[in-house]
Amino acid sequence: MTHCNDDGNLHPRQRIDEVVYGHCRDPFGFLGRHRGPDDTWVVRTFQPGALWVDLVQGPNVNLVANMTRIHPDGLFAACISIPEVASTLSFRADFGQGPVTFEDPYQFPPLLGQMDTHLLGEGRHWESYERLGSHVRTVNGVEGTAFAVWAPNAHRVSVVGPFNGWDGRRHPMRFRMNSGIWELFIPGVGHGALYKYEIKAADGSLLPLKADPYARHCESPPGNATIVQAPSNYTWGDGDWLKARRSLDTYYDKPMSIYEVHASSWKRKPEEDCRPLTYHEMAAELVPYVKDCGFTHVEFLPLAEHPFEPSWGYQPIGLFAPNHRFGDPDGLRHLVDAFHQAGIGVIVDWVPGHFPHDGHGLGRFDGSALYEHEDPRRGLHPDWNTLIYNYGRKEIANFLIANALFWIREFHIDGLRVDAVASMLYHDYARKDGEWLPNEYGGKENLEAVAFLRLLNQQVRERGAGAITIAEESTAWGGVSRPVEEGGLGFWFKWNMGWMNDTLKYMKEDPIHRRYHHNKLSFGMLYAFHENFILPLSHDEVVHRKGSLLDQMAGDSWQRFANLRAYYTFMWTYPGKKILFMGNEFAQGQEWNHAQSLDWHLPDHYPQHRDMLRLVRDLNHFYGATPALFQKDNDWAGFEWIEPDDAEQSVLSYIRHGKDCPEAVVILNFTPVVRKDFRIGVHQPGLYLEKINSDDPKYGGSGVNNGGAVQADDIPAHGKPRSLLLTLPPLAGMVLVREAPEAVALPPESAPEVVESAAPEVVEQAAPVVVEPVAPAAAAPPTPAPQPPVAKDTLTCLECGREMKSLTAHLKTHGLDAPTYRAKHGLPADSPLQLGTAGRKRSKK
Repeated sequence: MTHCNDDGNLHPRQRIDEVVYGHCRDPFGFLGRHRGPDDTWVVRTFQPGALWVDLVQGPNVNLVANMTRIHPDGLFAACISIPEVASTLSFRADFGQGPVTFEDPYQFPPLLGQMDTHLLGEGRHWESYERLGSHVRTVNGVEGTAFAVWAPNAHRVSVVGPFNGWDGRRHPMRFRMNSGIWELFIPGVGHGALYKYEIKAADGSLLPLKADPYARHCESPPGNATIVQAPSNYTWGDGDWLKARRSLDTYYDKPMSIYEVHASSWKRKPEEDCRPLTYHEMAAELVPYVKDCGFTHVEFLPLAEHPFEPSWGYQPIGLFAPNHRFGDPDGLRHLVDAFHQAGIGVIVDWVPGHFPHDGHGLGRFDGSALYEHEDPRRGLHPDWNTLIYNYGRKEIANFLIANALFWIREFHIDGLRVDAVASMLYHDYARKDGEWLPNEYGGKENLEAVAFLRLLNQQVRERGAGAITIAEESTAWGGVSRPVEEGGLGFWFKWNMGWMNDTLKYMKEDPIHRRYHHNKLSFGMLYAFHENFILPLSHDEVVHRKGSLLDQMAGDSWQRFANLRAYYTFMWTYPGKKILFMGNEFAQGQEWNHAQSLDWHLPDHYPQHRDMLRLVRDLNHFYGATPALFQKDNDWAGFEWIEPDDAEQSVLSYIRHGKDCPEAVVILNFTPVVRKDFRIGVHQPGLYLEKINSDDPKYGGSGVNNGGAVQADDIPAHGKPRSLLLTLPPLAGMVLVREAPEAVALPPESAPEVVESAAPEVVEQAAPVVVEPVAPAAAAPPTPAPQPPVAKDTLTCLECGREMKSLTAHLKTHGLDAPTYRAKHGLPADSPLQLGTAGRKRSKK
């Protein structure tokens, strides 16, 4: 062994000081093993606090050299002949608690390959999360963790954690200049280890310790370190679901009813200090509940890691780390798997619009405005006091798109609802004149954000295996849910904020004044098919002193429940997919509070809340079983007004059409008035079955109905050849579906009688029900001549359902003769077409 002292040539004082004082930008150029004079190696290691350090080798920890302390702060060195060390280097040291052995981190080659650095430099490494961040792996037979982070403007980046006493001098990283990536493999660091990055800015200032932007898991408050996560060994059971998702040509002609959930407050454990459910507990309780309610999808408020609980997840820091509050990442995998095996899709709110200022987050990550804009007129959200991503920087777009694909691939998420898209599209969003900078053409549109969103949606379509994106976008920006190749942004769906705002304002009006606001119900049809819409009654409508949805309904207690039932019937039959925030399905009594559980005692103990839950359940199941309500959601051919302008009576009626299926007729009465003899036009003859009536007593209604079915009359109305004569229940919606033509109509005496009972008292005194005969809403033709009364014994026409004593002449109205009619309906050749006395002349006396 060659003696190794503090030689100015062998150990330059400047390089020693760089290591000891934390300025070392090129640790691989000084630490570890290097060629020395003649045929020697020079080996250096920095071990602050070590009493001594030996250089050892092999599984038997054979001594190679006793290392010399060349700086009192713990820099050790040894000079050895080249043959003495042929493989990996290890050190044996004593830090005052006995000897420990560990490998030298500065003996390993670069971790990122040429293709990785090339794609990262181009901003098109869509699997960047597999290279950046921390990854447990084995290098040259040594187990440890590979760390990599993008910080191109930093002077020095180090990995710190309990394994090195949070000392940034111990593990400075290698800088890959062509990509701006810093990387280091640290032997012996494994799954569960806490870590952060210590970053020294270009000006020499030391930044607050930074969490890893690609971290997969984070520690619980008050700590905010990131955690090394081993590769998942979770075994998925949703292969059939994913296969069906990949082969799904379109979501547009399928039912979609979404239950929106804030995981922390859906249900809590009161016996355990009101803690939220874990991912596994949600799989046991939330999944069967959503299934029973008939929802097709669940949508979670953001599940990415966020430091501030009252932000509900909309100010995330760890975009690649599922919320630690409910368990580890495999727990989330288990929850998604359980939903899929129950036939329920999973959507997650995703926030690429902004991020918080927290010191350990992305803000001025390497001492510069790396993820955000330097100028606050571009980089600061005044409403939320958050930072805006610099979408024009290719590395940022890469980071966000890779994150979107990460949730889809790693957690089998079926859709991402992109938050606050409007704030991304406009430079002047929530800003006054002079507080924003125009684009290169002088406009307010954020062209970089537009390009980013289009690229995002293109990549999800290409690489997302059937997953979708949904835009929460509240402006009139055109083509949000149109394909990129047609000039759109490329989202699958857009929230219909206009419908929500208009209709909720209408429902807050006292029924006596609603005649003056009727257009709030009908106006939305002017643009209903401009986008692929989802109708949102989301968390935003039940916070910030807005009250619950029940609170926002007009009238006394009974009327509020009735209004909400009618409103839900309107929503579930209106064109567009549906989303309902948790608690609204049972008419949550108070405004949503993120810090406490929903009021589960309401459906458990109060009939009116339990009845509302029953209505939502029935609406969901009816919706999913009625193709007319979803098959042509995005096509005018799927919707037809009966009467949109009956403002005086506050009645709205329309028809929903599907593909080769019975039409659904919807009529809504938004006044507390029973309207008898109300005629609406329809196209088809036959019997129309009353499938949904929100005034049904089982939903807490007053029980006004139409006997379960109504026969279409050959009386034109509303420009249609036939019509139904109805009794409209108060503050209620009805859906009637024409019975299949081959079905035989029920004889009139078997139908239940029309009930007109008063609305029951619920909490306060019930609203009085006024019975008011009303003239037809549209001019009807002259009434035909009165027909003689028909005897009890009649024949039913199997074409139109009419009942009469003789069908012989009547069949001509259908263009049929007797043999054709019998053959068409499978009747025997001797089946009578008239009763015995029909058509006979009376004998003269």
